[in-house]
Amino acid sequence: MAKLKKLGALGDGASDAMKAFWAFDKAAMADGAVPKKYKELIAVAVALTTQCPYCLELHRAAAETAGATQEELAETALIAAALRAGAAITHATHVVGGGKSS
Repeated sequence: MAKLKKLGALGDGASDAMKAFWAFDKAAMADGAVPKKYKELIAVAVALTTQCPYCLELHRAAAETAGATQEELAETALIAAALRAGAAITHATHVVGGGKSS
């Protein structure tokens, strides 16, 4: 998490783009048709599938702040695991027999 302190330097190098990113992030994660708690749980699942430790820590904390329970976080983790496993299974159709791949 200490590396996140370097975000300021990154922003200094590309301030307009960084400002646009933070504005987009704020808008995407704001409470709306999908409540903030659900958005944070979705973000946790995505962080688990992309294996981003920074996103995982930040969005876990934000999910808890938004009211997510340990049970909800556990189910979210298993949903992410099921999707990763499902992707491996469905992609396996590219490597199994039957002649030409298509």
